[in-house]
Amino acid sequence: MKLFPILFFASFFLKSEPTPVDMLVLNAKIYTVDSAFTIVEAMAIDKGKIVETGSSSHISTKYSSKNIVDAKGAFIYPGFIDAHAHFYGYALGLNTVNLTETNSWEAVLARLKKFANENKPKGWILGRGWDQNDWAVKEFPTKEKLDQLFPNQPVLLIRIDGHAAIANQNALDLAGVRAGDTLRGGIIETKNGKLTGVLIDNAVDLVSSSIPAPAPAEIVSLLKKAQQNCFEVGLTTVDDCGIDYTHALFMDSLQKADILKMRIYAMLSDAKRNYDFLFANGKIKTDRMHVRSFKIYGDGALGSRGACLLSPYHDQKEWHGFLLNTLQHFDSVASVLANSEFQMCTHAIGDSANRSILNIYAKYLNDKNDRRWRIEHAQVVHPSDFASFGQYNIIPSVQPTHATSDMYWAGERLGSERENHAYAYKKLMEQNGWIPLGTDFPVEHISPFKTFYAAVFRIDAKGFPQGGYQKENALNVEDVLRGMTIWAARANFEEDEKGSLEKGKLADFVILPKDLLKCSPQEILSMKVLATYVGGEKVYERKLK
Repeated sequence: MKLFPILFFASFFLKSEPTPVDMLVLNAKIYTVDSAFTIVEAMAIDKGKIVETGSSSHISTKYSSKNIVDAKGAFIYPGFIDAHAHFYGYALGLNTVNLTETNSWEAVLARLKKFANENKPKGWILGRGWDQNDWAVKEFPTKEKLDQLFPNQPVLLIRIDGHAAIANQNALDLAGVRAGDTLRGGIIETKNGKLTGVLIDNAVDLVSSSIPAPAPAEIVSLLKKAQQNCFEVGLTTVDDCGIDYTHALFMDSLQKADILKMRIYAMLSDAKRNYDFLFANGKIKTDRMHVRSFKIYGDGALGSRGACLLSPYHDQKEWHGFLLNTLQHFDSVASVLANSEFQMCTHAIGDSANRSILNIYAKYLNDKNDRRWRIEHAQVVHPSDFASFGQYNIIPSVQPTHATSDMYWAGERLGSERENHAYAYKKLMEQNGWIPLGTDFPVEHISPFKTFYAAVFRIDAKGFPQGGYQKENALNVEDVLRGMTIWAARANFEEDEKGSLEKGKLADFVILPKDLLKCSPQEILSMKVLATYVGGEKVYERKLK
C-alpha cells in the first residue's frame, strides 16, 4: 500500500514531460473549419502535419519545440484552396502582355507598342486580358492596326475568358487559317470574305497550337513566380483545370525536387493522349500532386457569346451560342468514366450546356453516389434543372467574381428573366448543402479575398450596385470560408488530409492580421497575408515596410 503514492508521483512526473515537435503556433485565433467550426488558440505541428489543437496553455505545456510561432493575436485559417484555376497557363502568361483593365482597343495597342519597344521581341507577341465589354464600343476589334504595327511578327491576343482571341495576318498565315475555313465548336470570323482576325473558342487553338513552347528553364522560372504569387495571397492548393498529362508530370518532377511546393489537383484535358496515359497508369497521388479527373469543355463563354443557350441571346437574335463538341462525344466520355475510378468535370456556362451535361451525368450516376462529378461554372441554369445537382450529387464548382465581373452586361446577353437564374450560388449550394469556390485565374484575379468579397457582398470595388447584385444568392461568411477550404478539398477527394486544421491533417495554413469573418468590405479587399505555411514550412512572409 505504501508503494501507491510513489508510483502515482512517478506516473505524474513522466506525463508532465513535454513531447518535442517541429513547431508550436501559440496565441492565435485559429478557425479550424472542422465540422463544429471550432475556434482554438494553438497548434502543435510535427512532420508537416497537425498533432493537436487547443488552448495555448495546454499546447505549450504538453509539447515543446525550438520553433515557436507567437501569433500575437493574429487570425489563422486553413490554407486557401482554389477549386478552379489555370495554374500552368497562368504561369506561362506571366511572360506575355497584360491587357486587363484596358478601356479601349487603342489602349490595347498602346500596351503592345510599349511592350515591343521595351522588350524588342523577335518571335511571337502574346497578350491576354482584353474585354470588349469594358469598352465604349462593345464590339470585337479587327486586325488592321495589328497588321500595320507588326507586319513581320505573329501576334495573338487572348480575350480575358480565354474563349476568344484576335490574331494578326502573320499569325493566321503561320497557322494556315484561311477565310471560309470552318470547324466544330468555333468561329473564324470573316467580313466581306476576308479574315477579321477574330477567333472564337476552338478556332483559337488553330493559332495557339502554332506557338513554340518556351524552354524548360523558362517554364520553371515562370512556375516558381506563379507559385510565389499564390502563396502571397494564401493559396496552398490550386485545381489546375485542363492541362496535358506531360505538364502534370513536369510539375510533379519539380515538386519531388522541392522546387515547387504548391499542391496541385490536376484535371487532364479532354484529349485521347490524356485518357490513354491515365487509364494505363492509374491515378497519381502524392502529398503535392493529385491526378484523377478529366476536364471536359461543354460550351464557350457568355462574354464572347459562345455560351450555349436554350433561347437566343437577348442582344443577338437567332444566335444561341454552341457546344464545343457533340452530345455523342460527351455521352461517350461519361460512359467510359462511369466505369472507371476517374472524376468527370465539365465546363458549362449556358443553360442549354448545363442541361445537356446534367442529363448525361444523370444517365450514368445513381441518385445516391459519391463520384463527385462536377460542373465547372454552372453559370446560367434553367429553373427546372437546379434539382438535378442534388438528386444526382453533382457538384457545382463556381467562381463568385464572375458574377461581379459580368453583372454590368449579363442582362444584355440574357434578358432580365433569364438573368435571375444566373450566378445563383446560394441556390446551387442548397442542392447538396456544400459548394466549392474558385477564381478561374487568370480569367479573374488570383486573390481569394476577392472571391470572399464577391460571394458575400456581390458588389464591385466601388460598392456597386447598392444592396448587391442579386443579393438573394449571396453566401454567408462561414459558408464562403468552407467553400475556399474544406468544401474545395472535398470536391477533390482530399477532405481527409486538408481543408481544415485538425489532428492528422496537413499543416497548411495562412496567417491574417484581421478576422476575415468580421471585416468590412473594404478591409477584405485590402487584406494582406502575414504568412503562408505549407506542411508546416513557411513559404511566404510579408515584409513590413
